[in-house]
Amino acid sequence: MSRPPYETPTDADIAAVSEQLGREARGVVGIAARASDGSPAVVATAPRLPDGSPFPTFYYLCHPEAVAAASRLEAVGVMAEYNELLAEDETVRAQYADAHAQYIEDRDSVGEVPELAGVSAGGMPNRVKCLHALIGHALAAGPGVNPIGDLALERSGLRL
Repeated sequence: MSRPPYETPTDADIAAVSEQLGREARGVVGIAARASDGSPAVVATAPRLPDGSPFPTFYYLCHPEAVAAASRLEAVGVMAEYNELLAEDETVRAQYADAHAQYIEDRDSVGEVPELAGVSAGGMPNRVKCLHALIGHALAAGPGVNPIGDLALERSGLRL
């Protein structure tokens, strides 16, 4: 198993993420995606936080514009549309299942947490639950990995 592609965070990165979140960044092991200005957009987070809590969201969306874009989509009910797409489109469903497996593989490369076995984020592999997590995965993994994250990212019009 190879280590996922992310950068080791600097002290400045951790400070920037903390500012973006409005709280201390916890468990950040990498910067998985950056905005065009170099600021962190997605962090890779340890599957077990420093306090011992399991944390399934390996790719955590942190950039305020991206968080707002995901929130806007959720507020207008886009998740219901994407859940219908999953139910109706066998190809998208298979790609989404593959994205789920890749997400777990990426997280497990940092550390396996028994409480998280088989659990990824955003509702994968069977439903769409959190566009923040899915857009974070799409930004970190790049186009073509998470079909729902890609659709949400495109629909959001987000240009980081």
